[in-house]
Amino acid sequence: MLVAERYQYIVRIVNEKGSIRVAELSQLCRVTEETIRRDLDRLENEGRLLRSYGGAIRIQPQTPETSYVLRESAYVSEKQNISTEAVKLVEPNDRIVLDASTTTWHLAAQLPDIPLTVLTNSLNVAYVLREKKNIIVISTGGTLVPNSLSFVGPLAEQSLEEYHVDKAFISCKGVHMERGISESNELQARVKRKMVGMADQVYVLADYSKFNMQAFTTITGWDRIDHLITDIQAPAEYVQQLRRRSINVIQLPN
Repeated sequence: MLVAERYQYIVRIVNEKGSIRVAELSQLCRVTEETIRRDLDRLENEGRLLRSYGGAIRIQPQTPETSYVLRESAYVSEKQNISTEAVKLVEPNDRIVLDASTTTWHLAAQLPDIPLTVLTNSLNVAYVLREKKNIIVISTGGTLVPNSLSFVGPLAEQSLEEYHVDKAFISCKGVHMERGISESNELQARVKRKMVGMADQVYVLADYSKFNMQAFTTITGWDRIDHLITDIQAPAEYVQQLRRRSINVIQLPN
């Protein structure tokens, strides 16, 4: 197989499978793992794939936001368990910010009626908190996105710049060892990036389906993330690596 043919073959396999490890590519292409690593570096530089921990993943193009109803019905038990754990970290008089993910909606629904200030760009989060008399809810405003029932855009971003919070709880589309966390929609990623920047402590809530994924737009790298709450099915190698980077990984039991 010529070098150019090998490049095309690697890209095709990665796009078909979504992700693949160096060792498997080495066997398929009948070259050394070191050669495959060099190939992947070059293909990443050309924008044809993305390196991941121990292999490569396909590039996820920007896509319209998935309907909230569809997202709400996926990985429900994992999201509920992760949210239950996150609620334990909220203390009276905390100022917190919640994004427009379905996971943080579960968190909001489980919050006790204690003195809190909650900032959010989510209509659903604001609605579920409406009857909790001790919780002050501040909405970002902005441009309403019907699919996610969330506010985005310059007004939403600007309003977040006016505040400082103790804790940010956000979810994401992708969790990537080298590139941090990412979103499929750039406008949502920009809002979440503001949320990360306004918080003393950043908590990422991500079930196992998000791991080894690189979505279209990066939210932030691991240097700005303090805690990751995930479930037992999250890849063990990711958990170990993140803990070595001083990320407090809270992995729930079965």
